[in-house]
Amino acid sequence: MAIADSHGLPLAVRVTSASPNESTLVEATLAERHVADLPKRLIGDKAYDSDLLDERLQQDQGIELIAPNRRKRKKTQDGRPLRRSIRRWKIERLFAWLKNFRRLSSRWERYCSNFHAMVQLGCALILLRHL
Repeated sequence: MAIADSHGLPLAVRVTSASPNESTLVEATLAERHVADLPKRLIGDKAYDSDLLDERLQQDQGIELIAPNRRKRKKTQDGRPLRRSIRRWKIERLFAWLKNFRRLSSRWERYCSNFHAMVQLGCALILLRHL
């Protein structure tokens, strides 16, 4: 899981198994961020649509969660903040940049800690390229 800024540069990266829901991994990923400041807004897809996550991010860290509602759920957000979710392509661009590194395009590493180190190295190289 990765969190990027408004330019698509990595702020936080966390490597876990594929089975847990993304909404349960957000706070742990924010705890492993590369920068000291927290983002003001967090834009996610429909998997982030959770009242509990929204409450915890707003109260504990002061982060506004912007996520479209799931299909069978009543609307909890108005349209103005949801227009920001159009910019989600920037996180996809970050993943495309990470896939340019050969060790990250397919997971060759056996251990999670080694793969996490490679992802962090890739993020550091992306940040150095954009300075």
